[in-house]
Amino acid sequence: MARTATTTTMRRALRREVPSTVGLLADEEDFTAMRRRYRSFTHDDHGTYLRQVDHLLKDLARHGGHTTVALFDPEEYAEYCTETGLDPDTPDSRSRFTAEIAATGAAVTYTGQPVDRLVPLLVHRAVRQATWEYATMLLADLGQCADCGQDIGRATFDQASHLLTRLLEEAGPGTHHLVCSVPADEQLLAVLHADRPPTGPATLDTTEAAEFVTVLAVGIALRTPGGLVLRTTTPAAPDRVHGWRLDQGLLVPLTEAEVFNAYCTDADTGEPLAPEPGVDYRAGFDITPDDDHPTHH
Repeated sequence: MARTATTTTMRRALRREVPSTVGLLADEEDFTAMRRRYRSFTHDDHGTYLRQVDHLLKDLARHGGHTTVALFDPEEYAEYCTETGLDPDTPDSRSRFTAEIAATGAAVTYTGQPVDRLVPLLVHRAVRQATWEYATMLLADLGQCADCGQDIGRATFDQASHLLTRLLEEAGPGTHHLVCSVPADEQLLAVLHADRPPTGPATLDTTEAAEFVTVLAVGIALRTPGGLVLRTTTPAAPDRVHGWRLDQGLLVPLTEAEVFNAYCTDADTGEPLAPEPGVDYRAGFDITPDDDHPTHH
């Protein structure tokens, strides 16, 4: 009896060290597609399905261990089964696909969030990843510079990294929120948060930084119009907003009036908006690249 209890305790301890992965159909349309295609997918209502996922996540959390929630896409799943030769109409195939996307696809760590907060988090993560992959593909397809033979994608990525460092240095201490928008065949948008203490370099999420730099590099390399906004928050002071426009591969500072108009104009209707209280609209500062980052063709 004692031996059985000890064995059970050991298994429970091991179970707490085994990570769990849950695939989530965040969109009702995707949920309906799975219902119609696969008889082994027996859920019949998206709302009920989401509530059951919520209960499952809470149960996994009670037993300890690390749980990852991954965005389950029916089209990607069908392609995966075709490529691997798996029967798509089995729970085992869905489980294998879920494990795959947890490593390579859009996924977030479960920390007790209710499912209605997990869904937008997953969708946002998927959009970020798709933007990064598309921007990376654009850079990879640019080839070599006709003048110096350098790889244009790599050179402009290095230049964008240097510009980001300059931006954060010139912005000074505080909490910084940066947004970069670049039109390509698809609108590319990247967001970055950084905290810079009174002394020392800024701290930031490396994945966010790589996504941001990649999008900025696309704008530099393609010489497409675009924009960059920096908002800085410091204690006991109004937020500061600076802005730049991308012009022929360069970040050109906006004037104070241009920054004000950009923030205080409805992007859809063109109608003026009331200025946000506690915000100081300022001109962008000069971050002209040095000779170490020449223009590539």
